[in-house]
Amino acid sequence: MNTPAPTPASPGDWTLELLRADHAPALLDFERRNRAYFARTVPDRGDAYFARFADRHRALLAEQDTGLCRFHVLITREGDLAGRVNLLDIEDGSAELGYRIGEDAAGRGLATAAVAEICRVAQTTYGLTRLIAVTTLDNPGSMAVLRRNGFTQVEPLTVDGRPGIRHERPLTPAN
Repeated sequence: MNTPAPTPASPGDWTLELLRADHAPALLDFERRNRAYFARTVPDRGDAYFARFADRHRALLAEQDTGLCRFHVLITREGDLAGRVNLLDIEDGSAELGYRIGEDAAGRGLATAAVAEICRVAQTTYGLTRLIAVTTLDNPGSMAVLRRNGFTQVEPLTVDGRPGIRHERPLTPAN
């Protein structure tokens, strides 16, 4: 009898790690492998992102050191980088949430679990009280992840020329 492999969202199958310098090779590989997949629902990063990746990675780490952002990667039990979850523009107890889950890990609950974990970390570790997230309307999967994690739709907006929506979630002990 074949037993299905546990999904990446199962406890112990992945960890959320704060971005470090030694994540650079795996992160670049992740972004390259998933470029076309991501471009279906979010604006493409462009060729310059890949050509200047090392400089960009160092800049992100320097920005993280200021406390204005917190960049995280999702590492599977096998040591593979399966996604990233970021808190951007941290100010006055609030931050913007951004996340990407690779195509190989999509559809197995990893995004929902990772967003739940970053909400917990944002409150308990970083002392945040509110998260904001933006999605395009043609990304129903991301909107579902946010809805499952207690985000509410706040207002319509435009994201790189595409219709989108802004979501918010207060971070309180009851959440």
